[in-house]
Amino acid sequence: MKILMVCLGNICRSPIADGLLRRKVQEHNLDTYVDSAGTAAYHVGEAPDPRMQATGKNLGTPIDFLRARQFEVADFDQFDIIYAMDKSNYNNILKLARNQADEAKVKMILNESNPGMNLEVPDPYYGGDQGFVDVYNMLDIATDKIVEKYLK
Repeated sequence: MKILMVCLGNICRSPIADGLLRRKVQEHNLDTYVDSAGTAAYHVGEAPDPRMQATGKNLGTPIDFLRARQFEVADFDQFDIIYAMDKSNYNNILKLARNQADEAKVKMILNESNPGMNLEVPDPYYGGDQGFVDVYNMLDIATDKIVEKYLK
């Protein structure tokens, strides 16, 4: 199984979702590849936001080794599931889909923890430190559900 996490710049939400799921895959010795990307090219090659790095480190999920990259059409061929963090990025990913098979791979990540509600992971970039903790906690629950549903 190959899973891709996607947000806008790939420096806050998708890297921590990536890091959380990578950690759980490793802890459970699962045969799963995890990566992350952004729909925009704002931060390509950059490390995650220092505030998200600090949150991850403090809560047991270091992500300092990750580097931002932009989502590309070839990701539809490389990944089994593509998780969007919000509706805007969900729609941006779907705009690049070539067919129904590509479209079927794209899901809203919080639907794993809140089925059918299409809730969005808020972007903590312009907020305070608590926003990063809140995002971490909601993605921690969602990635637990992913492990339970798809990987065990």
